[in-house]
Amino acid sequence: MRISTKGRYAVRLMLELALKSTGEPIRLKDVASSQDISEKYLEQIIAVLNKAGFVRSVRGREGGYILARRPEEYTVGMILRLTEGDLSPVECVENTTGCDRAESCVTRMLWKKLGAAINEVVDAITLEDLISWEKEKISDYVI
Repeated sequence: MRISTKGRYAVRLMLELALKSTGEPIRLKDVASSQDISEKYLEQIIAVLNKAGFVRSVRGREGGYILARRPEEYTVGMILRLTEGDLSPVECVENTTGCDRAESCVTRMLWKKLGAAINEVVDAITLEDLISWEKEKISDYVI
């Protein structure tokens, strides 16, 4: 299973909003510049995040986007499932109707365990954790 650029960029976008959260909206143009991501692509992603209530848009000259909730209330899993859909490594883990062997397939147990491990990791990491990791990275940098 591979996470697409849409999923990866959604996590980076949410992290950027969390890192720069001062109560003031952050312009998508600024996120695009600091993350080196196309503003047009971010517009598509932010629309999904906004519709799901993950972010709030503020209109006007000083407008932009802010997180709708505190960073500790968002898991990476929530963001990835919103943008990627199911995180199962193979289709038969979630959808057994397409496979005649689903009930007797031993390897399906492997894929279920792998899917459970993926979900456990992404559901245990919040935006707050990513902020902490970012701050640790910065504090480890010495000139």
